[in-house]
Amino acid sequence: MAVAIGGVTIGTDEPVYVIAEIGLNHNGDVELAKRLIDVAADSGAQAVKFQKRTPAISTPEHMKNTPRETPWGTMTYLEYRYRVEFDREQYIEIGDYATVRGMSWFASPWDEVAVEFLEDLGVVAHKVASASVTDIAMLEALAATGKPIILSTGMSTLDQIDRAVETLGTEKLVILHATSTYPLPPEEANLRMIPTLQQRYPGVPIGYSGHERGLQISIGAVALGAVAVERHITLDRTMWGSDHAASLEPVGFDHLVRDIRVLGEALGDGVKRIYPGELAPLAKLRRTPA
Repeated sequence: MAVAIGGVTIGTDEPVYVIAEIGLNHNGDVELAKRLIDVAADSGAQAVKFQKRTPAISTPEHMKNTPRETPWGTMTYLEYRYRVEFDREQYIEIGDYATVRGMSWFASPWDEVAVEFLEDLGVVAHKVASASVTDIAMLEALAATGKPIILSTGMSTLDQIDRAVETLGTEKLVILHATSTYPLPPEEANLRMIPTLQQRYPGVPIGYSGHERGLQISIGAVALGAVAVERHITLDRTMWGSDHAASLEPVGFDHLVRDIRVLGEALGDGVKRIYPGELAPLAKLRRTPA
């Protein structure tokens, strides 16, 4: 089974679908968001992803008044959440910019009001963040949109994932294996979960959402059958913000997409054959015929 997002098909026989996760790495700055869209487009990714919250709803009560040191001074965590959140006009601006650059764009809603917000903007798909796997009310709202859904599975049990899948349905679903440690140490990557998810949800495209430093684990995910890869991007990993350290800078992301494309060609179809390039060595080196 394959899933189409913005005219691009995600599935076993298709090029790996690469999502550049901008998230909140724009730090509330539209121009920075556009520069990150450029990074994604120039690298050959097919989509960029943001996050959309209604802070008064999605911020846990115990966190709302927690002090947060920010580049704009000390503020409560709730004030910070409002400070980095794009409004409708800003989303229209960055969405149009992504479209001009030939990319699909969508976001992870963190509450039901955010689902309505994104639907009003006409997004082509929705992404469920790992933190929202158990938010059944929001998953039901997403399922009701009829849009393709990409489900990350970090910090979740198989039972919780089963319930989310049951709520969302499988017809337009893509599942991403993920571990929600930032940055991700290799020993927690557990890439063998990719074939486990393939077996558990037959026909559903399975991909990988990574938070590790470097490229190797994401490349390994593709080798194990991931048909989509999502990675955070930033202009500079030393920038202020919670996700920058687990993100790829422009050169790193460009190399990731390049290597994913090379590996996609190298995987082949599993049918043994003699290739044209082997004919000359065959004639020169084989002493006895079959």
